Amino acid sequence: MIEALNLRALMTPTNLRMLGAPIFIIMVLSMMVLPLPAFALDIFFTFNIAMSVMVMLVAMYTRKPLEFSVFPTVLLVTTLLRLALNVASTRIVLLEGHTGPDAAGKVIEAFGHFLVGGNTAIGLVLFVILVVINFVVVTKGAGRIAEVSARFTLDAMPGKQMAIDADLNAGLIDEGEAKRRRKEVGQESEFYGAMDGASKFVRGDAVAGIVILLINIIGGLMVGIVQHDMDAGIAIETYTLLTIGDGLVAQIPALIISVAAGLVVARVGDEGDIGGLVITQVFSNPQVLMLTAAIIGVLGLIPGMPNLVFIMIAGILGWLAWRRMGVNKREAEAAMRAAPQAAAAQPAAESQEASWNDVAPVDVLGLEVGYRLIPMVDKGQDGELLKRIRGLRKKFAQDVGFLSAPVHIRDNLELKPNAYRIALKGVEIGSGEAYPGQFLAINPGRVTGPLAGRETRDPAFDLPAFWIDASQREQAHALGYTVVDASTVVATHLNHLILNHAAELLGRQETQALLDHISKNTPKLVEDLVPALLPVSTVQRVLQNLLEEGVNIRDMRTIIEILAENAPRMQDPLELTSRVRQGLGRSILQSLFPGNAEIQVMAIEPALERILMQAMAAGGGEGGVIEPSLADGLLRHTAEVAQRQEDIGLPPVLLVPPQLRWLLSRFLRRAVPSLKVIANSEVPETRTIRVTAMVGAGAR
Repeated sequence: MIEALNLRALMTPTNLRMLGAPIFIIMVLSMMVLPLPAFALDIFFTFNIAMSVMVMLVAMYTRKPLEFSVFPTVLLVTTLLRLALNVASTRIVLLEGHTGPDAAGKVIEAFGHFLVGGNTAIGLVLFVILVVINFVVVTKGAGRIAEVSARFTLDAMPGKQMAIDADLNAGLIDEGEAKRRRKEVGQESEFYGAMDGASKFVRGDAVAGIVILLINIIGGLMVGIVQHDMDAGIAIETYTLLTIGDGLVAQIPALIISVAAGLVVARVGDEGDIGGLVITQVFSNPQVLMLTAAIIGVLGLIPGMPNLVFIMIAGILGWLAWRRMGVNKREAEAAMRAAPQAAAAQPAAESQEASWNDVAPVDVLGLEVGYRLIPMVDKGQDGELLKRIRGLRKKFAQDVGFLSAPVHIRDNLELKPNAYRIALKGVEIGSGEAYPGQFLAINPGRVTGPLAGRETRDPAFDLPAFWIDASQREQAHALGYTVVDASTVVATHLNHLILNHAAELLGRQETQALLDHISKNTPKLVEDLVPALLPVSTVQRVLQNLLEEGVNIRDMRTIIEILAENAPRMQDPLELTSRVRQGLGRSILQSLFPGNAEIQVMAIEPALERILMQAMAAGGGEGGVIEPSLADGLLRHTAEVAQRQEDIGLPPVLLVPPQLRWLLSRFLRRAVPSLKVIANSEVPETRTIRVTAMVGAGAR
């Protein structure tokens, strides 16, 4: 019972279709090894002819080449079938050919006697002509068309991809239609490439047909005369006719398949079956038909010409021209009747007012690429940069504490082919060039020699670098260079800019989304703060202040608790930021000095500190005015001391009183972007402080 159920499940239409192709291939390969009776050969030869005719008709009725995308595979299978039949028929001709002209089946006998009248010379000539037509004319031309089409289709892919992206960005198509078009572009290139290779099967089949013909004739004569003691004349006639019949019954389907291949690859542009296109484009002009009829009619009047045939063809063409003129006249009248309605509808369309739909929002984060970088960001081609950007956003959310806006990628024909541009809210914040297929060898400062390549600068950190080929990669590693591919260069640059502009990426919408996310686990904590004590705008400003100075906001629970504790007494975002920084002091110091190691920092000389405190007091706590010469000296000396700190492997950290922290952080950040300014109150009591340098001696 179980075996019957398994057999019934196996015999479903889906399973039968899946098993059909493997069974057919195994059967074809078996024909080359196992002997077949003459009747089986008749069946397979007839099937081969029917299959070739069917393939040609399908090729004629396809509207686009991709509708017959399986054609290269069909071409291979039919070629394999013909070769297997040649092997099987050769075996039976050599084994049974001495018994008579029907030894190899009725099909071969019919082709050897009926088509060529039993004349071996005519059969040989006809076979050679078919082979020449197939090999020299049809197959060679179809192969050349497929080769050129594959090359031009591949070269046109970037332009087609840009056109699809442009339509998508303009709103003319949706994402689903864009994916379908990208897939079609890729399939078109693969189809013509496969056709270029598959055409070689047919050419090889034609050569094999000639070789098999010669082998069969020579082998048949040897078998007939030597083994079966046949008369030489009878042996030549018998085996030659059988061989010619075998060759013709294989070459005619091969020629039909070659014509089908030419029909498929020679199509240009228009959708529609070939018969309809030929009738439409060749017989649609009545002037052409009339002139052709007149020329043929004049030739038919010349004495000695077949007058009846020429006059008959001229009459048919003239009648077609008269019919076509009547059709064109009716179509013109219909178009004139429809013109007033179209003219009335046009002003209505032109008079439509502008709407808010015409206002396109500015992308928060945008990446524009030149056309040579499109494969790096193309979903259809599984662009490597797309994967890196997805991973980049995920890592940013984990490290910084909120999810940034997605990166909107588009092509820009105004850029150089290998250039890219990164924009924040429509304003460029970074740009560079990348070369797909090449690698960027970055000099971290300790390389042992130069490289032969295109000299440049690393776009993210402005380090000296070279664009090199893949063959130089190992050499660059050996010399101490840091080697990365083109997609990594762009992704690293984008990541660097996103981190530097994290505060600008945290908008009102992102802040609200962050609070909503926190409220899922601690709803009461968020409800007590927003909007009961602080509006969302103030919370946003505090978080932006933290991000501007490189402090992550992952510990939102602590931040909200500190804000809720201090909000009843103060509403100023700067004061609230200072309190939050004190609460996050342990985390801030941990990111600068991991573990419990000693904190080695810079400090301000007491005299300069007093001057700055007086300037703060004069400004009423809102930020004082520093004398220009003092400010210039302070910037210069701070930069020098910070550089010395970095040279000895220490982070440039300046320890100042809480009252001066915000002023100095904002002021010194212009000269030393990597400088971190922390307040005394932010240092945990468990950490030991050691001052390694003083700022101020060169400032006075």
